[in-house]
Amino acid sequence: MDPHPSADHPVDAASPSTPSGTSRGPSRGVSRGRRAAGTVFGAALLSAVLASGSTFAIVSLVHPGSTSPAAAPTPYADVTTTGGTTTVQQEDITALVAGARDSVVTLTSEIATGGRGGQFGSGPATGVGTGIILTADGYALTNRHVVDGSQSLTASLADGSTYPATVVTVSATRDLALVKIDAAGLVPAKIGDSGSIAVGQTAIAIGSPLGTYTETVTKGIISALDRTITVQDEQTGRPVKLTGLIQTDAAINPGNSGGPLYNGAGEVVGVNTATAASAEGLGFAIPIQEATSLIAQARAAAVA
Repeated sequence: MDPHPSADHPVDAASPSTPSGTSRGPSRGVSRGRRAAGTVFGAALLSAVLASGSTFAIVSLVHPGSTSPAAAPTPYADVTTTGGTTTVQQEDITALVAGARDSVVTLTSEIATGGRGGQFGSGPATGVGTGIILTADGYALTNRHVVDGSQSLTASLADGSTYPATVVTVSATRDLALVKIDAAGLVPAKIGDSGSIAVGQTAIAIGSPLGTYTETVTKGIISALDRTITVQDEQTGRPVKLTGLIQTDAAINPGNSGGPLYNGAGEVVGVNTATAASAEGLGFAIPIQEATSLIAQARAAAVA
């Protein structure tokens, strides 16, 4: 089964969003080396022959010149006072995770290395990322860089079952793609409104870090909104600007790309896409509203 999208399939051509703030300070340039300080990578894992084939290396972080007022954040913990003693009850997300895990899929792709030979050889590499199930009949959302160049694609569900998958549509303007899993009876994720999130609210990421630790759950907060980063696509060498991103301190690692960023209600508000290699607590997700046309395409195809 050909994993590449047919020319007959539409391409999402929504215009990229622009950050609301205006940059007033200089961008912080960093080395483009894969392990250089300050490097940010697309959180998809590529192993075997060519280890850097599906990563992003950051060129600059744009410092926002202004911050939009945020609505009152959802409480991160309940605080009660009894008899002069203060008790903090941490938010329990076990029920949320139990309801969300079946909507997350691990995507494994066989990727051609371009026959470069030499120290990298010319055999295929294996890339691992994550996807978000949109429909019961197998449409799923992921990052474009997770499936770029894939020769074959396999989806692994939370119960351990695996199915072949194909790329249906890739976005022309965003790091997003729609894939079709050859399965039925799947559990669609609950899609939230990324336009209503606020700094300080709970953020939960589920994915497959390092391609091995599937269904890993990490928790943090929404750290900032409307972030802009410029990355270097290591497959093409071209700089790519990603705008309007959600910043979170929920741990996002290689293999998490394309996976969901949930709010405290268990709704997907973002698609995890990049993380800092040398700084903790610095991850980025594409707002789910940027995937509106791909989600609509999946739902329309499911109804048909």
